[in-house]
Amino acid sequence: MRIISPVPKRRTRIVIIPLIDIMFFLLAAFMMVSIQMSKTENVKVHLPSASQSRQDFRPDMVNIAVDKSGAVWLEKKEVSLAALGLALSNRFAANPELPVYVSGDRDTLHGDMVKVYETACAVGIQKVAFMTEAVK
Repeated sequence: MRIISPVPKRRTRIVIIPLIDIMFFLLAAFMMVSIQMSKTENVKVHLPSASQSRQDFRPDMVNIAVDKSGAVWLEKKEVSLAALGLALSNRFAANPELPVYVSGDRDTLHGDMVKVYETACAVGIQKVAFMTEAVK
């Protein structure tokens, strides 16, 4: 004969809602840390100020710096215009929507900036912008 217990039997179950909350927190924390880690490394130049400037950064963009002596820098390496054109054409072949940002020192000659712009346009790059600082 089987005796039935007066205490109801509890079923074991796994509660996953707290686990989902923890996973979303970890995902958000990882995303915030990864955004903080991806900084633009470029040559230090004194940018001209503009009233319409805004901060923009994407990991696939190319930063080109032109110092006041007219030297062109790509990823902290001084390059000639021919080498710049070759590097840009290789990256443009991999990504046709490649954005290029040109930053020039406040004292850089206009002609030096135009040479870099023409080099980027000769490769076929359509998205070329010039970096400025916000007016303080």
